[in-house]
Amino acid sequence: MTIAQARRALAEAFRNASLDSPELDARLLVGHALRLDHTALAASPDRVLSATDERAIDTLKQRRLAREPIAHILGTWEFWGLMLRVTPATLVPRPETETIVETALAAIDDSGPRTRTLRIADLGTGTGALLLALLSELPNAFGVGTDMSADALAVARGNAEQLGLASRARFVRCDFGAALAGGFDLVVSNPPYIRSGDIAALSPEVQRDPRTALDGGADGYVCYRTIVADAKRLLARDGNLVIELGIDQEPVVADLVKKAGLFPMPAKPDLSGIPRALRACFGARFATIGP
Repeated sequence: MTIAQARRALAEAFRNASLDSPELDARLLVGHALRLDHTALAASPDRVLSATDERAIDTLKQRRLAREPIAHILGTWEFWGLMLRVTPATLVPRPETETIVETALAAIDDSGPRTRTLRIADLGTGTGALLLALLSELPNAFGVGTDMSADALAVARGNAEQLGLASRARFVRCDFGAALAGGFDLVVSNPPYIRSGDIAALSPEVQRDPRTALDGGADGYVCYRTIVADAKRLLARDGNLVIELGIDQEPVVADLVKKAGLFPMPAKPDLSGIPRALRACFGARFATIGP
């Protein structure tokens, strides 16, 4: 069997199993099994596989057919152009969450150059994706990521070291911002926001994420209430909160923000058009930005 034949066979098996992206999964897994990047894989379609190669590919195939997330099989996943280590202890970073990074950077740009000194907090950091993406764009920023999971924090620390950002990142075990003092220029979060009763209906891959990273309580808003209630304490007077939303959650979260004494801006949609990133700040700061 050649590389091209292996990819076609794998994609067909994944298509028959109704996986969402059979061709992409096949390419990634064959490349992973053979230790070839995309360029090398594309350049060697006629390479004949050894028996060892075929066994390695079949092992990965069976894991994927068992609905193990592709990111867990690979052990890494790309977010904002950064390659992050991912484990079953962490939420797999998803493309829509990059909308939080875009919105946060726009908030920073509104009030000065990206090269200025900044303090960032990432509440519920997981892999460290949001914090590390922001630090990669803000050369003089210092950030703190919090999480209740010691295993997740170990992954985040490792990612910071791998990316050369460890000197500007610290990681603290606590419930969102509970252990942090105030004065942050930017607070970001992708909190759990799935209603408890809806988790069983999620795809098998998503259900492999830690339940604590998914479960937003009976109504999906438990974590929002905690974060928003503490935001005024955590933010500097000209600081911004940027928080990820689930589908149809903007009105309720915006109302929570208003009741907490902050002012929400219209949520930025993700590439699917879903309002995804809600930005909030103090009233005086809001007045200078406009809706």
